[in-house]
Amino acid sequence: MSVRLAPSILSADFAHLARDIAAAEAGGADLIHVDVMDGHFVPNITMGPPVVRAVRRVAACPLDVHLMISEPDRYLEAFVDAGASMLSVHVEVLPHLHRTLGAIKALGAQAGAVLNPSTPVSALEEVAGDVDFVLVMSVNPGFGGQRFIPRSLDKIRRVRMLLDRAGNRAPIEVDGGVGLDTARKVVEAGASILVAGHAVFGGSDPAAAVRALREAAES
Repeated sequence: MSVRLAPSILSADFAHLARDIAAAEAGGADLIHVDVMDGHFVPNITMGPPVVRAVRRVAACPLDVHLMISEPDRYLEAFVDAGASMLSVHVEVLPHLHRTLGAIKALGAQAGAVLNPSTPVSALEEVAGDVDFVLVMSVNPGFGGQRFIPRSLDKIRRVRMLLDRAGNRAPIEVDGGVGLDTARKVVEAGASILVAGHAVFGGSDPAAAVRALREAAES
């Protein structure tokens, strides 16, 4: 299984985003993960389309934009226009998830559905054949640097089974507490896109951190 690494700039130095992104890419990052928070769906506020547009100008990797917001439908076009190649939305806030996934695809981006830790896998049952990827939150969203929730491993396995039953080989992404001690475990459970924030940007050498994470994930 080919593993893709998506460093999350939530943990980067916002005063030196271009520097930190370049360092992560030098280490072999495959995607740049952008966490968008609105202070309503999650208890934090981060960035909007203008910052995504600025990141797009300096990043060589595709942008993986995760919308942790209450009304994502209002902003899909703005984020795709700003440079999102992948756009993920939370099932918890979308009564018409099928329509939203279709709208993202119509804009030319890959459409992902996100599950919070307390959201059952069954919430994806009716759209399992429609998603381009599924993002499993292995922490409660809102802040970086949290500890991995161990039960997430079984959840990743159950998402993989659901997608396989639907005939969909869409990748599973995992976000939260991914580091050297958990990377291999989530890959073995079925994840192939690993989001890592503190594990990449929490030290002084993001490039070396990305290389170490890949080694741990693929060992």
